[in-house]
Amino acid sequence: MITMEMVKELRERTGAGVLDCKKALTENNGDMEKAITFLREKGLAAAAKKAGRISAEGIVESYIHGGGRIGVLLEINCETDFVAKTPAFKELAKNIAMQIAASRPEYVQREDVPADVLEKEKEILRTQALNEGKPEKIVDKMVEGRINKFYKEVCLLEQPYIRDPEITVNDLIIEQISKIGENIKVRRFARFEVGEGLQKREENFAEEVMAQVNK
Repeated sequence: MITMEMVKELRERTGAGVLDCKKALTENNGDMEKAITFLREKGLAAAAKKAGRISAEGIVESYIHGGGRIGVLLEINCETDFVAKTPAFKELAKNIAMQIAASRPEYVQREDVPADVLEKEKEILRTQALNEGKPEKIVDKMVEGRINKFYKEVCLLEQPYIRDPEITVNDLIIEQISKIGENIKVRRFARFEVGEGLQKREENFAEEVMAQVNK
């Protein structure tokens, strides 16, 4: 039996409407997690229709961390100036800028990775697999899997979101597209770190940024 308490909980966890929450629970026999997945998939479908629309408005968000040790500039676009000024859009921009500070992405998406960088990485991964004694016939499949891991490390949209590692940054953006009703695109970013490229002690910036967020 689907109760109003269940509907209320699902609504609070997803932001979806009452009727949609009730339908999701009904179709998934009251399983809360499956209902969340159902709604997320529905949101993805709705957002996909908006993803091709032109997004030429937006903001440039800045984020400074650690007393000026790390700085991020991010351009994130939407369709209208009205949405660009909303708290929800500004919060999204801030969260993505913090993600960049913490996780050090090098590119926005996998299509941005230069061909020569990708080929060099594949060569390294292939050599590693062969040195591990893997059969030649499965090496290419192994390289393909490891390249996907490489993308998750260097591409912003494919990184696990620091506030909720169960989703990616791209998932976060798509959820916001569904809620805001406009296409949203991360166009470009720049990350600066004092002493970058110089030898220094290792820091866990992801933990530092999250500690600052949770203060």
